[in-house]
Amino acid sequence: MKEHWDERYASEEYIYGTEPNRWFAGHLRMLKAGRLLLPAEGEGRNAVYAAAAGWEVHAFDQSAEGQRKALKLAAKKGVTLRYTIDSLEEMAGIDGRFDTIALIFVHIHEEQRAAVHRRLASMLHPGGVLILEAFSRKQLGNASGGPRTEAMLYTSAMLEADFSELELIFSEEACKHLDEGPLHFGNAELVRLLAKKPF
Repeated sequence: MKEHWDERYASEEYIYGTEPNRWFAGHLRMLKAGRLLLPAEGEGRNAVYAAAAGWEVHAFDQSAEGQRKALKLAAKKGVTLRYTIDSLEEMAGIDGRFDTIALIFVHIHEEQRAAVHRRLASMLHPGGVLILEAFSRKQLGNASGGPRTEAMLYTSAMLEADFSELELIFSEEACKHLDEGPLHFGNAELVRLLAKKPF
């Protein structure tokens, strides 16, 4: 899988664009800046946006090519962020707790998904917020992006169960128009979730 993403990110084009995900940016603007974790951050569009907004950003991805492009984008925008090479299964380089964790199109195989999500929830400070947007299982067959296997797609019920230790703020499955570079474009079936860690 690492080789797949290295190959995908190897071109100089930002395949998901350089602007932040709108769902992520819209909700981040409503929060007080603090420590932010961005797992599987790829080319860095969300990390760079958050750093420019005053957040202390820790991003990670398994792809060295993704890291390279993220740090290049950060330098271009004049911001700094911590970006490490790590896997969702290990998260060996992740330390401390976070005020916000954002999972933006982070698709985890159903065999590991619940365990990874529970571990991420445990990394939130009390009062910390989870922001999630991903493709739903209804996305199969659409050409607007996402995994091609049901085992890596989500439903609202699935995510609500994974993050049941958090207080649910919002959850939906809906069709939305994506315009995030060449690989996320067109009408797409999405799942969105906002949740907060109890005090």
